[in-house]
Amino acid sequence: MNKKLGFACHFLLWAYMFLSPLTFWRGTGIKFGQYLMYCLDPLFLMIVFYLNYVYLAPKFFVSGKHRYDLLINLILVFSLGIILNYWKDFTNVIYPIPGRHLDAIDYFSRTLRDSLNLAIFAAGSTALALARRYVTADNALKESEAARAKSEYLNLRSQINPHFLLNTLNNIYALTTIDQERAQDAIQQLSKMLRHMLYDNQEREVALIDEVQFLENYINLMKIRLSGNVDVTFVPQIGNPSMKIAPLIFISLIENAFKHGISPTEHSFVHINIVAICDEITFSIENSNHPKTNQDRSGHGIGLSQVQRRLDLAYPGHYTWDKGVSEDGSIYTSTIRIKL
Repeated sequence: MNKKLGFACHFLLWAYMFLSPLTFWRGTGIKFGQYLMYCLDPLFLMIVFYLNYVYLAPKFFVSGKHRYDLLINLILVFSLGIILNYWKDFTNVIYPIPGRHLDAIDYFSRTLRDSLNLAIFAAGSTALALARRYVTADNALKESEAARAKSEYLNLRSQINPHFLLNTLNNIYALTTIDQERAQDAIQQLSKMLRHMLYDNQEREVALIDEVQFLENYINLMKIRLSGNVDVTFVPQIGNPSMKIAPLIFISLIENAFKHGISPTEHSFVHINIVAICDEITFSIENSNHPKTNQDRSGHGIGLSQVQRRLDLAYPGHYTWDKGVSEDGSIYTSTIRIKL
């Protein structure tokens, strides 16, 4: 609860309690001194309330020592009830009420009534103290989960960088033996990608158009070393250039497509599409399926697991991911839909 709202609720409650004697005795010509003496009732209620709320409930009831809390409160409310009874007698001596005479039953019932009122306020403050504890514990748990998720999210991003760089540098190394000029172009493409990874990647979200440019640079770099029997297409359709997205979510899928979808001898293809309309982003990729042999363990499949975890952290409950291989095993498809 907002602190200002909580303070206002407490203030209004006790303002009503301390002004209630004026309402009860209106029309009787109550004197100011008499009113102050009647204020002992709400004063004792306030003492019981905050004694439980601040000290007794947190120290005994919340920690599981219910019997101690109950015993202390019983002694407290009945003691204060008896004191109130004698105080009211004293008040009636100073400010007598004509025609009012109390017998023993009246004294007992009045003490019991006052003690019950005190007990109700003690129970209410204990309930509020419990609610405050659970709310505080829940908030602390949420903050801890958020901090853990953020730490894991940053850790995942740091894992992506060396994995991605290793694959890219291998591609450039292979290109240097074929055409040095094209290798220089590839290095320039890599520098643009590194700029995106080193600076934009530090943000929680980046402009989708920048992420698309990053993916396009990577795809162009990969296409340089491919043979003519590979068909690669990348079709972005961005309806809103200012739309933002968590960085580096899709790069592992594209890496995976080139790793498993390209054959050095057979016809191969990698088709990538990004459609961003209104508040939804759809990333789809389709590639020929040429799985690695058991002897080739490069990557160990960490890319896809990272994509899954990053989606869980960045867009929990706001995405779907459909993926799988066709019935004949020749085509792999993967489609991610993110609702922003």
